[in-house]
Amino acid sequence: MKREMKGGDAPLLLPEQEGMALLEAAGIPVPEHGVATSPEEAGRIAGSIGFPVVMKVVSPQVVHKSDAGGVVSGIHSVEEARDAFRAISGSVLEKIPGAKISGIIVAKQYPQGFELLVGGRTDPAFGKVITFGIGGTLVELLRDVSIRVLPVDRATVEEMIDEIRGSRIIRGFRGSDPLDREALVDAILRLAQLFEEDPDWYEFDINPLILYTRGCVAVDARVYLARGKEKETVAPRPSPGESLFSPGSVAVIGASSDPQKIGYVVLRNLLQFPGAVYPVNPKSQEILGKRAYPRITDVPGEVDAAVIAIPAPAVPGALRQCTEKGVKLAIILSSGFRESGEEGAALEEEILKIAMEGDMRIVGPNCLGIILPHMNLNTTFDPVSPMHGHIGFISQSGAVVTTIVDWSIPEHIGFSMVISVGNQVDLGFVDFIRVVAADPHTRAIILYIEEIRRGREFLSAVREITATKPVIALKSGSSRKGQKAAASHTGSLAGNYQVYQAAFRQAGIIPVFTIQEAFDVAELLASEGYPKGNRALVVTTAGGFAVMASDYADWYGISLPPLPEEMIKALDEFLPPMWSRENPLDIIGDGGAERYARVFDVLSRFQDYWDIAVVIAVPSAILDPAHLGQEIARFSRNTHKMVIGCILGGDSMKSGERVLRERHIPNYREIDGAFRAVGRALSTRPYMVR
Repeated sequence: MKREMKGGDAPLLLPEQEGMALLEAAGIPVPEHGVATSPEEAGRIAGSIGFPVVMKVVSPQVVHKSDAGGVVSGIHSVEEARDAFRAISGSVLEKIPGAKISGIIVAKQYPQGFELLVGGRTDPAFGKVITFGIGGTLVELLRDVSIRVLPVDRATVEEMIDEIRGSRIIRGFRGSDPLDREALVDAILRLAQLFEEDPDWYEFDINPLILYTRGCVAVDARVYLARGKEKETVAPRPSPGESLFSPGSVAVIGASSDPQKIGYVVLRNLLQFPGAVYPVNPKSQEILGKRAYPRITDVPGEVDAAVIAIPAPAVPGALRQCTEKGVKLAIILSSGFRESGEEGAALEEEILKIAMEGDMRIVGPNCLGIILPHMNLNTTFDPVSPMHGHIGFISQSGAVVTTIVDWSIPEHIGFSMVISVGNQVDLGFVDFIRVVAADPHTRAIILYIEEIRRGREFLSAVREITATKPVIALKSGSSRKGQKAAASHTGSLAGNYQVYQAAFRQAGIIPVFTIQEAFDVAELLASEGYPKGNRALVVTTAGGFAVMASDYADWYGISLPPLPEEMIKALDEFLPPMWSRENPLDIIGDGGAERYARVFDVLSRFQDYWDIAVVIAVPSAILDPAHLGQEIARFSRNTHKMVIGCILGGDSMKSGERVLRERHIPNYREIDGAFRAVGRALSTRPYMVR
């Protein structure tokens, strides 16, 4: 059993002096300090520490001390310390009426250094995460941070430091001395381990951690503890084998002869399924030419899966009949569960209990269903069935599924599996991604995500998958609208969306930001696999697009290396004298498919100099697009590198696009899309290499 805080229990902020004591015990340097409750005591503490000192308010209501006038620095005498105590107390109470001031910290003031932030928070999906970046008063404005899901090792902490823009200052910038990187790595690693190992720590915020040429010191510490009653959650069920999603027979509970009903559309979609299909409806004897049964228990043969399309209150009874029949998979399309309120949530708990007692698994509820094109299995109420292909698509939104499937037909995009996860009462992203990854037809996986449950288990599963099959994720919910105010700098910087993006990269998932981008990347990787490096060669007869390609390569972190002399000499033998002799290769607009072919032959001989070839072609009176498509396909076969087509234009170029599509070579109608897709694929390469 796992224990977690109830949503209504706010974390408890430790008094700052207690937080600093925890840091000191963990080996994190902190200033000498004391807590004063009167002006006279402030003067005594300041005198014992030695000047200069800084004084800071201690109050759970004061999040940003400087903004509330709760910090006074540069104090050089006992009298100044007494005056600072009075000034801080008055300013805080004026700006935050009702604030409870438990004391004022008097601490040794350290000289100016590089101010950094180290923080941690407990994410509802992935658990504890660590944040590192530029600190100080402008932390939310600069937002120069790196985030990781715990645990982390030393190499990961080194990566985090290198990721922030401010790392140039740590290395030594414009003649300044390098700062103590080893001390910083040690401090971050100790804090991460302390946070991970202490179950009471819910969130913490060290801002600033001041870094010097020798050593560092944590001069401000906020530590939040989990509090309130705790509840137990049921351990997740193990993921099922892929055979669960290869049923030989399917029943439709709620099948209907009314074209306006969901049960009609589902049954109609299943008419193409080669296995047995059983309509279940107590009011009909036959539906769409198939014998109907009053109850699923009346079906004479075995039933592997049941699609349920009846009102939510009737679902528990139908599930009990399914378990009595021995059904192993229930796909519940019905809505009216957790998404509808407390009564629906209680109904959801009831159906999960029924399923667990009956050794049955549930997809949904409140989902669209599943589609397996290679089996002609479509359990959804989407009127369109997609083509068979090599992309697995798992979506938390049924509307996104129907839109994508409809869009995929004219785009000639096919799928290996399409799964709508719904409310994930039982099976969730963790289970579905394992099933899709095990499918031999799947070469790339796209996820549309709103919420992940069992986040740690999800990351563990995906790390294994991304080593061989690319996973692309589109996460909705990047805006701050509706989010509660963060309790600390860390809570603001490591919000829900930011943690998802960091977790994706740690697991080797490729994050994307539009649906079009998701499919651009998926088609590329399903065809070509991961790029082996970021060195690209661009071949085109259009000088303008060569210039644009250079811009896009720079935008998306793709290198355009210079051509080796031997390659230039080989190309000089047949290209016109005015060809560019640089990368991009502008091979001049008076050439057709034959000229491209001879260039491809040379590039094939020099494969050690490049990782990606982008072929850009535009309409021309002397260019046969179909012939060019064939030459690109031949080029791709004769190399072990990534080859991408950008056959641009309209109807006159369709024949070339068609050839590439038939040969499973990605083609982009805009070169920006090609370079963006490659750039996204390369974005996870450091994690893949590790």
